[in-house]
Amino acid sequence: MKKLRLSPLLFRRIHKWVGLILGLQFLLWALSGSVMALLDKDKVGGHGGGMSHSHPLPPGEYHDVAALPDGEPVTGVVLRDLGVRPVYEVESAKGTRLVDATTGEDIRVDQDMAREVAMMMNEAPVRKVSAIAKPNLESRDHEGAMWRVDFADAENSSAYVTLDTARFLVMRGDTWRTWDFFWMLHNMDYLNRKSFNHPLIVFVGFGALWLSGTGFYLLFKSFSRADFRWLRRRRKPVVTRSTS
Repeated sequence: MKKLRLSPLLFRRIHKWVGLILGLQFLLWALSGSVMALLDKDKVGGHGGGMSHSHPLPPGEYHDVAALPDGEPVTGVVLRDLGVRPVYEVESAKGTRLVDATTGEDIRVDQDMAREVAMMMNEAPVRKVSAIAKPNLESRDHEGAMWRVDFADAENSSAYVTLDTARFLVMRGDTWRTWDFFWMLHNMDYLNRKSFNHPLIVFVGFGALWLSGTGFYLLFKSFSRADFRWLRRRRKPVVTRSTS
């Protein structure tokens, strides 16, 4: 069996191919970073929950929480607005339900209500309302089932509203989708598009470190003393005059 020799030639060959692969990723980093910097930050940012659709709760008598119909033990109650209507979010072991804070009646969250909540954030015509069982890439920062409300505007915007409590979550458009694609290329998280802390980018980081180390090694191996002859200065002969 032929013994593998760790010679400068072997390092040079490996260095060449590793440099080519990592060089392509460096180009992707530069390209994706430039595109993300050039996109309009206001369009990229979208709209998060709890913004312009919030309204102050109207004054008046609210239904007594203790008088709500008995059922599963209640683990939490939140009073909030739903448009201009005060509602309770009642949490129990079965989940969360909405209750009208003035009448005590249960509120059913359907497509029409999801449309109404989404239109508080976008005045464009609604093209489609659909329910999704789990978050997609656009709504990956949130959990649970939700409504997706698609608008017929220039950005092809989509609003996301929680399925059971009609809370507005986020608005996404084409500019954000473009940014998100290049964000995926930038952080190399091709599945979740969330974090820099994953094995692939750690591997590339160590690969870049190895590339730098072998580059310095090959740099010094590429030179010899003959390459530095021009730096040597010849001593000029000293001329002395003799006196007689």
